[in-house]
Amino acid sequence: MRNFIITVDGKKYEVGVEEVGETVSSAPQATPIAAAPLSAPAGNGKGTKILSPFPGLIKNLLVANGSQVKKDQPVLVLEAMKMDNDITAPCDGTVNFQVAKGANVESDAVLAVIG
Repeated sequence: MRNFIITVDGKKYEVGVEEVGETVSSAPQATPIAAAPLSAPAGNGKGTKILSPFPGLIKNLLVANGSQVKKDQPVLVLEAMKMDNDITAPCDGTVNFQVAKGANVESDAVLAVIG
């Protein structure tokens, strides 16, 4: 599999493309999406926002609201096009979710704030 970064409407996406003749697994593989480039400082100065990289369904919250998390730790699962994508913390801190399990979100929606 070869990985590429593509830009669509100014937004960057990481994609994996299988080469012809490569063995294909029967189950889709989740690829962690680094939240750091997809996050922005919160407007009130009280944390860093984790923004949705694309539209999707919040399939699972991997940590409890108010938990301490470490940089690059998966905090939630965002399902898009029947693929599960781990969304990770951009920094160390306390997670404050802005979405609930089962919610549909659009691109750039605030998923959580790390403070």
